[in-house]
Amino acid sequence: MASIDWIALLVAGILECGWPVGLKLGRSERGAHWGWITFAIVCMAGSGALLLYAQLSIPMGTAYAVWTGIGAVGTFLLGILVFKDAATLARFFCIGLIIAGILGLKLVA
Repeated sequence: MASIDWIALLVAGILECGWPVGLKLGRSERGAHWGWITFAIVCMAGSGALLLYAQLSIPMGTAYAVWTGIGAVGTFLLGILVFKDAATLARFFCIGLIIAGILGLKLVA
């Protein structure tokens, strides 16, 4: 069963996906979109606060690697699904390596 610190880290990683999306949508040729920029800032703050909490019991290196890994994988998937980024086999293979690393760190923690 997942403990609250690992759940906090998972949510922190999910929020980590929000700020790149907010920044991408926060600027266009017509100028700044403050709602999206605010969304990015809220995601950054929430993600950081939950990472801080998770590091109370999860080793810093593990927590940081898992946090950035979740953010990288989530942002990768959002890029494909929402922003029509390339969905090549090579890209999926590489993201699979990141997922294997995240799972490995969880298993040895």
